[in-house]
Amino acid sequence: MSDSLSVVIPAYNEEKGIGKVLVELNDVLNKTGLAHEIIVVDDGSEDATAKIVQGNEFVKLVQHPANKGYGSSLKTGIRNATGKWILITDADGTYPVKDIPRLLEHIGNYDMVVGARTGKDVNIPLYRRPAKKILAWLANYLAETNIPDINSGMRVFRKEDALKFFSILPKGFSFTTTITMAYLSNDYTIKYLPIDYYRRHGVSKISPIRDFVNFAVLMIRTVAYFNPLKVFLPASIIFFVAGFLVLLYQIILYRNIADLPVMLLLAALQIGLMGLLADLIVRKRL
Repeated sequence: MSDSLSVVIPAYNEEKGIGKVLVELNDVLNKTGLAHEIIVVDDGSEDATAKIVQGNEFVKLVQHPANKGYGSSLKTGIRNATGKWILITDADGTYPVKDIPRLLEHIGNYDMVVGARTGKDVNIPLYRRPAKKILAWLANYLAETNIPDINSGMRVFRKEDALKFFSILPKGFSFTTTITMAYLSNDYTIKYLPIDYYRRHGVSKISPIRDFVNFAVLMIRTVAYFNPLKVFLPASIIFFVAGFLVLLYQIILYRNIADLPVMLLLAALQIGLMGLLADLIVRKRL
């Protein structure tokens, strides 16, 4: 059917929450009247996750023989999906399943609809909030737009659109961050709807420092892939200003020019030229 929906849920050791999520999800989807399927990708779980999923005959279970990562699970689920639209959510009970119909109301009018965790009841651990704010600032700068929630795990999008970016979508938790930046860098339309975010069942798999670095690197890499001048030009300007100031300082104070300002100015020139070359390649490719 043209408006069919495939719900993809990655799961890794989620025995404490997945059963309740699946029952609630099935009830909500049945009330929408939309043709749908629920796909759970068991990412090499070592607990009873797969057994619980198999107890729900309305769910299609796909299993990885070993743990591959959040992004890999989503990509596996999307490949196995038959629906035109893909809705992703988590198995830990953090996202409000009851709000899914609100997201589905906007499909067709937007390329992606995101449940932004900006509601009244948002339970993001304190240790993750500083990194989240830094990433939000960086994402807003790179994308030149306000992004209420860069890496929300509840969103809906067309399968055919997501497949276009599979080559750059990572296997880890940065999947949602990268697909957001890819959509914005290619002028896709995104609708953000405020949702709550509950306390999870079970233990989080996110490593704050490691995943923060990965998020930032992938965000810059994604923007550089589509709009390289946004990354190379600021870097070139920083090196040029630094080189010019050091050069001015040495001339005024020592009436001599050392190696450092020359190296900085040459670096600025090289980075700028690399950015221009990358931009020409991108424009030719697009």
